[in-house]
Amino acid sequence: MATIHEVMSDTPTRDEDQLLPDGEPIEQPSADTPARGYTDEQKYRIFNKEFMPHIDSMYNFAFRLTTDEDDANDLVQDTYLKAFRFISSFEQGTNAKAWLFRILKNSFINDYRKKSKEPAKVDYQDVETTYNSEDAESEHTVDLRAESVSDLIGDEVATALNSLPVDFRTVIILCDIEGFTYEEMAKILDIPIGTVRSRLHRARNLLKEKLRDYASSMGYKEENEE
Repeated sequence: MATIHEVMSDTPTRDEDQLLPDGEPIEQPSADTPARGYTDEQKYRIFNKEFMPHIDSMYNFAFRLTTDEDDANDLVQDTYLKAFRFISSFEQGTNAKAWLFRILKNSFINDYRKKSKEPAKVDYQDVETTYNSEDAESEHTVDLRAESVSDLIGDEVATALNSLPVDFRTVIILCDIEGFTYEEMAKILDIPIGTVRSRLHRARNLLKEKLRDYASSMGYKEENEE
């Protein structure tokens, strides 16, 4: 990973870096939250103290999205570049990890998902009609946090997870691996909380179908078993 000085000097400014997929600026401050006039010293301190500690999680998220080491490194570097450029819209002391993950997710959509090797976006119309938020709350699904996730993410699980459509893969990563709350996930993904629940419910079921034999060996039971 390049230093922030190297990133800022080596990467040209592009107009599209300032925009989310819907054309809105990245984390645009609200009318009640003016841009913060940080000094250069404060910017570097925030970057080093609040942003850099999350670099390993950022790389893991990027690699799970891209399934390619070089693309993951590029995506993380691009994310940190944008985070520094738009640091005035970050409120010091708030959830830096969620703020960074949102930028990474938008960068992935803008720049990397367009590549032909990336899976097409899932059509959720049928899925989210069946798996609405009420169903997602009432029905049991496997939560990877029930066990130590570091023990669970073996070759079989990683392969199965990477084979999921990227949108389903993302919610499992954010919830079951990174530990974000539904509210944080809704902000990162720019979707309602009910959609987060339904998408996660379906994603876990899809993953469980791919891992039926492996899950049994890890001690999981079918939903209809006591």
